[in-house]
Amino acid sequence: MNVGITHLRAFLAVLDSGSFSGAADELDVSQSAVSHSVAALERSLGAAVLVRTGRPRPTAFGEQILVPARQAVAAHAAICELAARRNRQPSGTVRLAAPPTACQGVLPTLLRRWREAFPQLNVVLLEGDDGEVEEWLRRGAVELSVLVGPPSEQGVLLSTDTFQALLRRDHPLAAEPRIDVTDLDDDPLILSTGGCEKYVRQAYRLARRPLPGAHRVRDMGTLLTMVRSGIGVSIVPGLTATMLDHRLVMVPLAQRVTRSLTLTGPADRPWHPLAEVLTAWCRRHLTDGQDSGPLPADRDLPLPVRTRPLDLRPTADADAGSHREAPVTV
Repeated sequence: MNVGITHLRAFLAVLDSGSFSGAADELDVSQSAVSHSVAALERSLGAAVLVRTGRPRPTAFGEQILVPARQAVAAHAAICELAARRNRQPSGTVRLAAPPTACQGVLPTLLRRWREAFPQLNVVLLEGDDGEVEEWLRRGAVELSVLVGPPSEQGVLLSTDTFQALLRRDHPLAAEPRIDVTDLDDDPLILSTGGCEKYVRQAYRLARRPLPGAHRVRDMGTLLTMVRSGIGVSIVPGLTATMLDHRLVMVPLAQRVTRSLTLTGPADRPWHPLAEVLTAWCRRHLTDGQDSGPLPADRDLPLPVRTRPLDLRPTADADAGSHREAPVTV
């Protein structure tokens, strides 16, 4: 059996990009070369790995080899990077997943500074909610993630922010220096389901009040639009301020609830060498006095794209032609 890394890389690229043409663009080869590589993989394995009708998706056997294939490709890239690092600056590609507020409020500065420090290194940024970001790291879809919570022994604290009320600028409470969560009772509450709910519940516990009924939305952009339209108010992380326009304001809460954003690699396996390089850089530059504390937001460098990777396994609606955006290089 002759299964090559090139064959596995083509198989994964087709799934992650959603098409053979997208895989060709990602790998910088012809579409014919991608087709030949996948066909060669199937001949070597003696079984089909892709369903080619409509949007490509794994067969039952393709799903079984999906995680080992990712691990093999990642291991090959790690070996190549270790060899390259002996004689020159780190180079290659590392995938980083983060929640929306980190993508807008923290990572623009970090990406710029990484680019200055490691000009031959390419970071692909993928956006998801807290649960998705953690799952992608666990499954090996990314090498690094920004997770909510204090840093582990290897992780690095990027930022700490405090939850605040989000209001329209013409709201009666918008000019107050500080408000209590109970002051929001007259307005419908709009709650992000992307990982914020437990912190909002904590704020209401501090006020000795139950969490009221709320509109629950998954996408932060949708939440901002609803508040902007006057549908209700919300309680969001302080870094959301980098995503606001002139029609929205944030007001500090009397109930102080904070969260930490940590850059980290996987907890259950060795880190990719590039992940170690980037976290080591952060550990030196964010804690040794060269910067005063965690990384500040850079409001002048908004990210041009926000994106999510494909699921590692087909979803229930895969047959219906569901689509998620492919990774975009930053």
